[in-house]
Amino acid sequence: MRIAYLDTIAGIAGDMTLAALVNAGMPLDELSSELKKLPLAGFELIGKHVMRNSISAVQIDVVISHTPNYHRHLKDINAIIDNSTLSQRVKEDAKAIFRVIGEAEAKVHNTTLEKVHFHEVGALDSIVDIVGVTICLEKFGIERVYTSPVRLGSGGLVKTQHGVMPTPAPATIEILRNYPTVLTDIPEELTTPTGAGIVKALSAGVLDDEVIHIETIGYGSGTKEFAQVPNLLRVVIGKLESKSEHEQIVTVETNIDDMNPQVYPYLIDKLIEAGAHDAYLVPVIMKKGRPGILLSVMTGKSRLETITQIIYKETSTIGLRIQEIGRRKLPREHIEVQTQFGPVKAKAITRDGVMILSPEFEECRRIAAERGIPLLRVQEELMREFSSRKS
Repeated sequence: MRIAYLDTIAGIAGDMTLAALVNAGMPLDELSSELKKLPLAGFELIGKHVMRNSISAVQIDVVISHTPNYHRHLKDINAIIDNSTLSQRVKEDAKAIFRVIGEAEAKVHNTTLEKVHFHEVGALDSIVDIVGVTICLEKFGIERVYTSPVRLGSGGLVKTQHGVMPTPAPATIEILRNYPTVLTDIPEELTTPTGAGIVKALSAGVLDDEVIHIETIGYGSGTKEFAQVPNLLRVVIGKLESKSEHEQIVTVETNIDDMNPQVYPYLIDKLIEAGAHDAYLVPVIMKKGRPGILLSVMTGKSRLETITQIIYKETSTIGLRIQEIGRRKLPREHIEVQTQFGPVKAKAITRDGVMILSPEFEECRRIAAERGIPLLRVQEELMREFSSRKS
């Protein structure tokens, strides 16, 4: 599995993350070209090499040629992203980051998500930083993001559109609620709301005892220099090996007792197609003895908004239960294997260093239909062939 590990040496900000990914090998001209797919104008990416504590790094500046709009709502930012020609993954990941930031801002300022004004984060340079990061992750083929415990400054003050705020900023610490953090004695804003939003929306958590086969490393620099630490974010890109992979996922559940059951197969297919890890139905007895259905969906945090909108659109529910949970699974990949039936797609699971092959059910069904062979026989023959290869 190809991962990006964000080492928050001096915290994390949007421009530092973007700079680290450029330093790791993302061509600046290609990134600029992709960003032009946004229906925005009047900005230019400028990258330069800097030294931080004798370490070579990249610093990124978004140069704005006009006065930006600092008072966008979430719907305005989502419209900008949706009206672009960027890939669906980039759009969903970028919107997920903005939603995480918006939810924190709404809580801090005692308002609703719809009424939140995105001030600094709604500015053009922040939109470019966030969308740029998601573009880079897709270009690198990153399947999962991990981080170190996020370092925060404390005991200082930072000027914002809302006035002077303590460090860490209220939105930053709210975003990182329940995420591993380190509160340092550095009186500076090490981690910004944008940086915290990238972590919370995209990260699968903190690495434990995993083995990384390092492919490339990048350093992104902040604008200040600190006496205590080099003002850097380090990104490590490589392949992850682990006895078990773990990630933070989200479960979305709702009880339904007033819907045509013919809709459910269509709904499950639509949720899986949208990127849900799993979706299933459980018969339940609800209040007043009414029979109902519990719909349960597991998804990554970056797909949460898409999944919730599908459920609201395709079902009669008016409320959802959403909970973050941990998941551990054995490393797996999908490969094509040459067999007596020709090439067959199979799932390869690694356990204790041994690869275990299992044919995909749809492949077995295809072979059974094409050759007029009972499905059970196809499965048995393939499992026998795979077992002999393993031994």
